[in-house]
Amino acid sequence: MIARACRAVLPQIRGRGLCSTVTQHDYEKAADESLERLSDYFDSFPEQLQVSTDYDVANSMGVLTVVVSKQVGTYVINKQSPNRQLWLSSPISGPKRYDLVANRWIYSHDNEALDSLLTREFRKIFGNDEIDFRKHI
Repeated sequence: MIARACRAVLPQIRGRGLCSTVTQHDYEKAADESLERLSDYFDSFPEQLQVSTDYDVANSMGVLTVVVSKQVGTYVINKQSPNRQLWLSSPISGPKRYDLVANRWIYSHDNEALDSLLTREFRKIFGNDEIDFRKHI
């Protein structure tokens, strides 16, 4: 059933070898753990970096919101359980939808992992090459 849905609904992903057969239970567990680890990492930024007084992190009911500053904007990462995806809204790169593939959240249009995109964008925002999301998602 999942394989059939994958072929019918996600041909662009399947064509790139990214179609996932993750179960709903495994998706929920991975998504919740990823959001919690990301929230913890974002919460550590004020201790490590020069952040704006506007900086705020909130994680509730499958939605992680990170207000970086009035100038930069707000990141939102949320669960989309029916699609088994994490959705990102970035003030820099815009909206993206991530599928769980081999234990990584992958954007099917360019095969970039969520941790790679967040690392690149937050290094640019804070001018700090030590920011690395690989172990925090």
